[in-house]
Amino acid sequence: MRREGLGEAAVANFEHYYRRLRDGDAGVLPESVLEPVEDLPSFEELPDADPGEALDQTVVLKLNGGLGTSMGMTKAKSLLEVKDGQTFLDIIVRQVLRLRERTGARLPLVLMNSFATRDDSLAALRAHDGVEVDVPLDFVQNKVPKLRADDLTPVEWPADPAKEWAPPGHGDLYTALVTSGMLDTLLERGYRYAFVSNSDNLGAVLEPRTLAWLASEDIPFLIEVIDRTEADKKGGHLAYRRDGGGLVLREIAQTPDEDLVAFQDVTRHRFFNANTIWLNLPALRSTLDARDGVLGLPMIVNRKTVDPTDKSSPAVIQLETAMGAAIDVFDGARALHVPRERFIPVKTTNDLLVVRSDVYSLDEDARLVMAPSRTTAPLVDLDPDFFKLVADFDARFAGGPPSLVACDRLQVIGDVRFGAGVVCRGSVVIEGPAEVPDGAVLQG
Repeated sequence: MRREGLGEAAVANFEHYYRRLRDGDAGVLPESVLEPVEDLPSFEELPDADPGEALDQTVVLKLNGGLGTSMGMTKAKSLLEVKDGQTFLDIIVRQVLRLRERTGARLPLVLMNSFATRDDSLAALRAHDGVEVDVPLDFVQNKVPKLRADDLTPVEWPADPAKEWAPPGHGDLYTALVTSGMLDTLLERGYRYAFVSNSDNLGAVLEPRTLAWLASEDIPFLIEVIDRTEADKKGGHLAYRRDGGGLVLREIAQTPDEDLVAFQDVTRHRFFNANTIWLNLPALRSTLDARDGVLGLPMIVNRKTVDPTDKSSPAVIQLETAMGAAIDVFDGARALHVPRERFIPVKTTNDLLVVRSDVYSLDEDARLVMAPSRTTAPLVDLDPDFFKLVADFDARFAGGPPSLVACDRLQVIGDVRFGAGVVCRGSVVIEGPAEVPDGAVLQG
């Protein structure tokens, strides 16, 4: 790690988790140590207060390290065209600039990039006039060695040495803020709060009302959660430690096999992590100082092969942490139940089709707004053999997305190509090979 130029805080954090792994910590949170969360404060109950000077002390921070490789992309996922010819990054910049215009606050936009996303993302950011204020536009996340599963030594893979390294999960946010110098820069320039979310979640827009509550209650760490549905049953949920240790976030990779049924029971564990957090930066600094730079987040042990595309390559362990798991670290950390509209991620081309369609529009503040005739998004299931990769997806919707505003469910089986102006209504299942003509109305 030192030869790679990684900072001492990154080395110390990796050492912490390596020692835990070596000493037998499997990184699991069994159901027996947890209690379900029954109730949380909700966004609707917050006072309609003005955040005042807190808004001028806040930075908007987007996690921007992903390449979108699962969708066949080779550049930053945030540079994918997502709505009305605009990329995620274009829309995020519009959201921030509009909020600055309305409030007069500084509101810097900062990206946590990876080495792979940095150059393209910074070039795209700088194409927008006035986006940079008084802090750097980005900092870079760290990387950690993949470990051989048989003896826990760093794996060697001469065929592609880059595959010897892994991202340490978005829990690296806290370490990367330190190793990059960004945390000190923000504090020196008078910033006290950070609003942090994924760049592929356009529903995560800074909400002044939440900031006002965070500041007035002096909350050191706040995580946004939503009602968990069957679609979210494999995602992380909140729970209480049974020993009275407070709130904890559990991911599926931390769950023993015998507890998977309980983990996926959305009536038992009701609150899903939206991966959007609010940070008190002075509290982060003091907590890091008190813990010698190592927050000690719950560990995630990810078991893979060194080359994910080659199952015969050596088995490896990747040590990761989750950003939201810091709720287990900060004294006085809280969770806030927010509306589903704050969670509109694009993880697959199924999600991409819904966001590109007329189900959503962008308002004057560049917020993604659902059509008034709908309360939930339609369920889209595109055949992964023909639609998983963005290039294949775009080729099959060359005339643009179909209208889905009156659609409950769209399932596409096989190779289907859609013409322009197609309308889907109700529940639609279409099997290919097929060509859907321009202007076709599909129903039932």
